[in-house]
Amino acid sequence: MLHTNGHKQPLDVSRVGGKAHDLARHLRDSIVGQDEAINPIVQMYQTHLVGLTAGGRPIATFLFLGPTGTGKTRIVEATAEALLGNPGAVIKIDCGEFQHSHEIAKLIGSPPGYIGHRESLPRLCQETLDKHHTESVKISIVLFDEIEKASDALWNLLLGILDKGTLTLGDNQRVDFSRSLIFMTSNLGATEMNAMLSSRLGFAPTVDSHKDDRLGERIKASGVEAARRRFTPEFMNRIDKIVVFKPLGDAELEKIFGIELNTVQRRLFQSTPSCALELHVSEAGKRYLLQEGTDTRYGARHLKRAIDRLLVQPLANLIATEQVRDGDVISVDFCSASGELLFWKESSKPPRQEEVAATGTDEAAHILDANVAQPVWTTASQTQVAPV
Repeated sequence: MLHTNGHKQPLDVSRVGGKAHDLARHLRDSIVGQDEAINPIVQMYQTHLVGLTAGGRPIATFLFLGPTGTGKTRIVEATAEALLGNPGAVIKIDCGEFQHSHEIAKLIGSPPGYIGHRESLPRLCQETLDKHHTESVKISIVLFDEIEKASDALWNLLLGILDKGTLTLGDNQRVDFSRSLIFMTSNLGATEMNAMLSSRLGFAPTVDSHKDDRLGERIKASGVEAARRRFTPEFMNRIDKIVVFKPLGDAELEKIFGIELNTVQRRLFQSTPSCALELHVSEAGKRYLLQEGTDTRYGARHLKRAIDRLLVQPLANLIATEQVRDGDVISVDFCSASGELLFWKESSKPPRQEEVAATGTDEAAHILDANVAQPVWTTASQTQVAPV
């Protein structure tokens, strides 16, 4: 036990500084149910900020395992958004494109004398690595997506990057990865994880906390064991942190649903500045969207597709056909009789006085009538004004 006698003072080693704290807050606002992935990213970034990162290596290397739709790629994009101000500031390598050894030339370039030498920049050259740097943040974020699909040649290439923080291109130029956060994702073990969770995903009853902890440990062990079977010990030993993403349950999907609805509202404001619409979705409408978007096999991706299909696309039709305009409040409810979402124009911005004064009596009446609330309903193939 630590005493505070004399000059001794207890210290809180769990606290992080301002920039790392901002990163943690942004990730927790964007990513649901995956704190085990957020914490090491924040800690590695904090270590880098104070200059304690081991020299001659990348800032940190992560291997993210777990089923599709659990947030593996999204957390990388959220990290780029928090640090570089742009979720697209990720140098993404789709490893499915590099299943054969000869395709590595696309990453490092052809040696001098070979066809294609100097015709295009290698995908992993220094210029590409540094292109998203800002005045205040000189960090590159590199993602090797679905790393298990890559050829042995790519894994051998990664061994040098993960260990020494450098890469030698085909023309012998060296690329410095010492200011890079390197992420690798994989679906290895996802089938076994989903089988373990099948009894409690979706809207199934929850289990007690003791059993839940044991299940979490089994899921984590399953993912790590799958990775150890697939990758060599030399490769695994160069990874700073292996994180197994948990399959998402109903509580996590509900939180993600709230985040996605807020995103739709922001898109309405940003993409249609001349038609600033306000969106209200009823509780019944939310339950319907959540039900349609819940699929234990595909996680949050299926939820996003359901929101796009059932909410965003009908809204696009309403805007394109000018059934809604600047200042309208759109209410969305679920109609149990038709089994579909019902869209209402709840209110509109009042017409300007000069707009009414400049028209005749009949035209003025038409302008005012346009502000009367009217229902709008959608089907899978069309959007039209419902009879009143």
